Amino acid sequence: MGRIRLRGVLAVAVSFICAVAGQDDGEAGPTQQAPSGMGMVDMNSSSMFLMNLASGTAVNPAGWPAPMNMRHWGHWNTMFMGLGFLSDIQQSGPRGGDKLYSTNWFMASAEHRIGTSDALEAVLMLSLEPAMITNRRYPELFQTGETAYGLPLTDAQHPHNFIMELGFHYVHQLAEDATLDLYVAPVGDPALGPTAFPHRASAMELPEAPISHHWQDSTHVADDVVTAGVQYKKVKLEASGFDGSEPGENRWIIQQGPINSWTGRLWFFPAKYWAAQVSAGRLAHPEALEPGDQTRVTASVEYTLPMPGGSWASTLSWGRIHSTATLRNLNSYLAESELPVTRRNFITGRFELVDKDDLFADDLELQEQLDLLYGSTFRIGAYTLGYTRDVDLFRSVETGIGANISLYSLPDSIKPYYGGHPAGGNIFLRFRLRRSEL
Repeated sequence: MGRIRLRGVLAVAVSFICAVAGQDDGEAGPTQQAPSGMGMVDMNSSSMFLMNLASGTAVNPAGWPAPMNMRHWGHWNTMFMGLGFLSDIQQSGPRGGDKLYSTNWFMASAEHRIGTSDALEAVLMLSLEPAMITNRRYPELFQTGETAYGLPLTDAQHPHNFIMELGFHYVHQLAEDATLDLYVAPVGDPALGPTAFPHRASAMELPEAPISHHWQDSTHVADDVVTAGVQYKKVKLEASGFDGSEPGENRWIIQQGPINSWTGRLWFFPAKYWAAQVSAGRLAHPEALEPGDQTRVTASVEYTLPMPGGSWASTLSWGRIHSTATLRNLNSYLAESELPVTRRNFITGRFELVDKDDLFADDLELQEQLDLLYGSTFRIGAYTLGYTRDVDLFRSVETGIGANISLYSLPDSIKPYYGGHPAGGNIFLRFRLRRSEL
């Protein structure tokens, strides 16, 4: 399909939204009154649909008690969420590093019911990572993707943009069990992959990104996103267009580009504690320093189990990248879980296997030598275990002290460059906005 600019689509969408928002709310009909402690009023089925979204149009299982702080302002229902870590990382081996850094995000949304079947929502998500992660990276062994100072990032993770999401939803109830969702975002999350790791229920106590991030959910900060979705009972089908390029190094601005990439995603919700998806997309030149396009395919299952201390949340996920330039297929596998042992104590785990062909992209001569001697792809295993203890410091913020350790498996051929037994560890403080009391 031809390239499309978001500005024209956004102008039409905003005009339509303004026209619809100007309509009278109509007579009271089959709306739903949320619990008074949540500060929400007059929520119809479309409103409730919006309350379950995590990032873009992705969702966690509906039975997960998301840490939302909700209030009512005039005719708008608002929601606030926030999560931040202050971490110190230490890593072993010739390519390991250490650093004090902070990963964080804050999300606000405002939802407005329209009559008995429609709802509008505006979403803004911000991050101070561009200021709190110096040198445009934090150390993370075997992590790859994007650039810093014009060079490829290897063994390091980039910060997120200051504006992680700026999006607008319009939801219309087509029938009793059918819902239409339209989403337009200068910065947002298209219909590709599982719920992104910063917002995933099973990753709430893990400050660092998965090394499979760019295989499975890296498009959650894409530019110029347009998505349409239809949900019928337990099934939801979505399609998106967006700019396939990864974000540039200026993390403080909103970038623009052509809508040149396309994805589709199918969700299945067998029960309120389950969410499963399969998705595929064609991304136009996603990596700035790598030639060609990518085809990505993902599948995932998320499950939450209510427990006295919260919810046991787990994710199984697979992602594959096919490069049109190298013709390689690279797979990734992730298993992730957060278990509340008691109300104040959490055990976390993340286990990954990822095929990497860009570990030495910062040294092209060495990469070419290794390609000739051992082939182009190396399967890396990353095994992380962690613990967090909640401590009461602030009334409206859940604070915790935690630590995790990561061990790695790697081929013998690259052990001279990483060491025989590379490892890393994080010690962190966690801050999260407290959930509204019911």
